[in-house]
Amino acid sequence: MRAGVTDLPVLMPFRAPTPIAPSGFAAPTLLGGGTLASFAILFCASLTLAQVAARPATESAMTVLLRWAPLIFEGFLFNILISFLSMALGTLVGLLVGIAQVSLVAPLRKSAWGLTQFFRNAPWLVLLFYAMFLLPFEFRLFGLTIAFPAWVKAIIGLALPVAANVSEIVRGGIRSIPSGQWESAEALAFTRRQTMWMIILPQAFKRMIPPWMNLYAILTMATTLISVVGIQDGLTITRAALVAESRPELMIPMYLLLLLMFFAYCYPIARATLALERRFNVKG
Repeated sequence: MRAGVTDLPVLMPFRAPTPIAPSGFAAPTLLGGGTLASFAILFCASLTLAQVAARPATESAMTVLLRWAPLIFEGFLFNILISFLSMALGTLVGLLVGIAQVSLVAPLRKSAWGLTQFFRNAPWLVLLFYAMFLLPFEFRLFGLTIAFPAWVKAIIGLALPVAANVSEIVRGGIRSIPSGQWESAEALAFTRRQTMWMIILPQAFKRMIPPWMNLYAILTMATTLISVVGIQDGLTITRAALVAESRPELMIPMYLLLLLMFFAYCYPIARATLALERRFNVKG
C-alpha cells in the first residue's frame, strides 16, 4: 500500500554533539595576551641587541625601523589583497569541483577527484612557478593586446591548490550529512539538485566554514611565496630595506615586524573560527 503523507519521514537538521575544544583554545588569555607579550619581549630584545651591535655614529635601530615600517606595511597589504582574490577564485572553483566529486556521473566524479588530488598534493611554489612562466605575459582579444600582469598570474597560481583544498572540504562536508537526509528527501520526491541545494548544502556549509577559514589563514601566510617569483610584497620590501641600510643587525627586528603584522591579522581569524564553531553548533 502506498504510504500516506503522514507516514513520510520529516527532514530535520542533523544535531551534532557538542565538540570538546582543545585545552589550548580554552584559554584565550594564554593564546592572546601571552603570545603578544612574548612577541613584545622578543621584539624589544632584538631592538636592544641591534642597537648594541650597531656601529658608532649610526642611526638608532628604532629610527630605521620606523622609517621603513610604512613601506613594509604597504607590502603586507598587497599580500592581503592577493590572499583575498586567490581565496575568492579558489573557493568558487573548489565549490564546483567538490560538488562534482559526489556526482552520480562516474566520469565527472572521477575527473573531479583526480584534479583535487593532483593540485592538493602539489607543492604550492611549483604551481606558482608554472602559473608565472606557462601563462602568457599578454594576449590578444579582438585585435587588442591586453597585458597579463604577474600579480594576476600569481593569484591563479595560488588559487589552484586553494581550489583543490576547498573541493575536499566541500566533499567532506557533504559526506558528513547522514544518509537519512538523502533518503527522506527522495521519499518527499525532491530531485537530487533540490536535495543538494535546499537540504544538504545548508547543513554542510556550517561544517565547512571552520576548515575554510583555517585554509584562508594558511593561504595568507603562503602569499609570501610571490616574492620568490619577483612580485613586490611585504617580504620583498623587508629584504630591500635590509640591503638599502646595509645593517645586518637589523635583520631580526625587521623580520619580526613583518611577522607581527601577519600574526595580528591571522590570530583574529583563528578566534573568529572558534566563535563560528560555537555559534553554528546545534546542541542536542
